[in-house]
Amino acid sequence: MSFSVTKVDIWTSKIEDQPGGLAKVLGALGSAGGSLDCVIARRDPAKPGSGVVFLTPAKGAAVRKASRSVGLAPAKNVATLKIEGDDAPGLGGRIAAAIADAGINLRGVSAAVIGRKFVAYFGFDGGADATKAARALRALANPKKSAKARR
Repeated sequence: MSFSVTKVDIWTSKIEDQPGGLAKVLGALGSAGGSLDCVIARRDPAKPGSGVVFLTPAKGAAVRKASRSVGLAPAKNVATLKIEGDDAPGLGGRIAAAIADAGINLRGVSAAVIGRKFVAYFGFDGGADATKAARALRALANPKKSAKARR
């Protein structure tokens, strides 16, 4: 089993739930030279006419400035891990079990498989949970290395 685990910064904003709501945000970042790895957008069922967008990364001064100009800001209440690597049957379940076995509750998950590779974003309620989950996932990805560390 081979995958990597990295902490990523998520930026978020409310968006209008109407044609062009998401295009406004993504257009501003693209015009500033931004290249995004992940975008998640959805309606807010509790607030008709409103939605929310989460994205990563917002790298570089011009992209961060453009992000702020359309209402994006770093997400303060969510810590996120990006997990990517070779896909295998049952891997999602093993990853989720490793997090659960570490006593950590998930805030959210988004994942996709392209060809033989997967990428997943796991959100947690705080940095301590993300750090603990990263340790559990790295042990899952490298069982021999973690067994040596326990000796």
